[in-house]
Amino acid sequence: MDMSQNQQSEKMIEDQSELTLGQPLSDFLMQLEDYHPTIPDAVTGHILRTSGFEPKDPRLLRLISIAAQKFISDIANDALQHCKMRTSNSSNSTSKSTKGAKDRRYCLTMEDLTPALAEFGITIRKPQYYV
Repeated sequence: MDMSQNQQSEKMIEDQSELTLGQPLSDFLMQLEDYHPTIPDAVTGHILRTSGFEPKDPRLLRLISIAAQKFISDIANDALQHCKMRTSNSSNSTSKSTKGAKDRRYCLTMEDLTPALAEFGITIRKPQYYV
């Protein structure tokens, strides 16, 4: 009798751990219902439909929007870091003043975006001729 009670208690502990393992995911999915990502659901849905995927669950659509937003944010952050390194290298060679370093505004250029995208496996090439 002692063995069967032991097995039952082990099974109850396993069932409780399975419930708690899935709990954060279900909480996250519930939060997605109220969250509105930067990329609208209509845009994400259109891109997914043109690629051949029809999302039925709006939470899945928002999850994909959040992933795309994170991807774009990482690329923009890497491009900003490239811009800061490039401008600090050029300012160090031309002048020794650091007074305006905090007031500086940065501009996203292809010169900074190209190496940032290359880190993510996206290559950009300039056209041979400009018209």
